[in-house]
Amino acid sequence: MGPAASAQVPNDNIENRQRLRAEEVVTSSTTGCTVQRDCVDERLTGKCIEYHNDQWFEFTPATSGRYFVNIGGQKCRDVRGVQLVVLTGQPCQPATYRILSCTSLGTQDDVFVTLDSLRAGQPYLLDVDGYLKDFCQFTLQVSTKAAGMPVSYFPPNPTRVLPTASPVVELRWTLPDSLDAAPACRVMRREVHQYRSTEVRLVPVQRDTYGRPVLEYVITDTLPGPGIYDYQVVTTRGDTGPAPVRLRQWWYGYGSGSTLPGVATANSAVLALPLRKYPAKSNLSVVITNPGNGQVLLSRQLVNQPTNRRQGQLPVRKWQEAGIEKIAVEITCHPPRGHFFTDRLLLVLPPVAALR
Repeated sequence: MGPAASAQVPNDNIENRQRLRAEEVVTSSTTGCTVQRDCVDERLTGKCIEYHNDQWFEFTPATSGRYFVNIGGQKCRDVRGVQLVVLTGQPCQPATYRILSCTSLGTQDDVFVTLDSLRAGQPYLLDVDGYLKDFCQFTLQVSTKAAGMPVSYFPPNPTRVLPTASPVVELRWTLPDSLDAAPACRVMRREVHQYRSTEVRLVPVQRDTYGRPVLEYVITDTLPGPGIYDYQVVTTRGDTGPAPVRLRQWWYGYGSGSTLPGVATANSAVLALPLRKYPAKSNLSVVITNPGNGQVLLSRQLVNQPTNRRQGQLPVRKWQEAGIEKIAVEITCHPPRGHFFTDRLLLVLPPVAALR
């Protein structure tokens, strides 16, 4: 059953929050959920979260210590996945809230969020929301053991992306002494439009003739095609070792068409719309307006061709020269199968200097 087919869950409202037991795995969905505006305060979480379709859980540990919130099995309409806020305080009294953790996943990888020094008998509230209105099914577990990869807090931006003219990239990392008992390192790769990361290499931790661990590693990998790629190196967990740890993360941009969604290309006055995330052969309606006065700047109908990178390129010079700094983009997708849906984006135009 897809995310769109799920009914609203009972714990949509905080008074019906679902109590979690340690190690228990629950399955839920953000589809159909609403927001109790009196029970949240976005000022407490800053830019981390914007509430759209949240639901509530509560966990009270029996013993004090470190716990992990494991999020897995995500099946979402978009790439973005869910976001999680963990807090203490009186339910639906934001003035009493204290935020312990705020995480926006941005992918559908199986990940964990670490919660240190939880106190026995102290109730903790967990608020799960679809990241930027994404509709998701997911599993949730509070456990003393981590499952999946450590959550990444570093989404791509133009200053972090390393351009490469070759599809072969070199990855180097160092294993710290404190983690020398890890059995291996997983090398994970994800193109920015893909739902999940893929393990492209499992590198065992090597030891010399004296049994001492080798700490420096280097491998090469071949990119399958143009795009923006996220690489992560994550340790595996031994029987008695610590939770997986991310050792390195890189973003590589390969090919002339490799731009981030909503980011201007270096050589032309265009903005790249994130059309590749929509199913092939979907009928797309793209309407662009000036958010300042509601004026329609562009209306376009097209059949989505994810392999055609030019299809998502949007000329912006005339709007920038007219003094427009932001554009509102509404994309309605009619996929070959399933119901239509609409995404709404607010994109910042590149500065004038970037267009010359």
